[in-house]
Amino acid sequence: MSDSTKNSDQNNTLENLKEKLAEFCEKRNWDKEHKPKELAIGVVTEASELLEIFRFLSEENCLKAVKNPEIRQKIAEELADTLSFILRFAQLYQFDLSLCLKDKLAKNAIKYPIQN
Repeated sequence: MSDSTKNSDQNNTLENLKEKLAEFCEKRNWDKEHKPKELAIGVVTEASELLEIFRFLSEENCLKAVKNPEIRQKIAEELADTLSFILRFAQLYQFDLSLCLKDKLAKNAIKYPIQN
């Protein structure tokens, strides 16, 4: 199995990713900076950087952008940065992201029923 396959979504759990990120951050002594407010700001900041890539583009050009290798790399980096802040928040403050998503989907199913 190649490194890229081993590190794919199919072969990692959220818990595994949290552990990898925790190890990375702990080696750099970042725990003292990773308080809830700072992590929430990080999520928004990185998500805003993702949005900046698409700012002022038409829908057609947005679809072209995700296929352009150079732009796609920038998108991947901003997605990774955003996910890192989310995972770090969940890891430090004991949020089970799978359960969070499951519960939110159940609430949204009621809020947004299927229209026939």
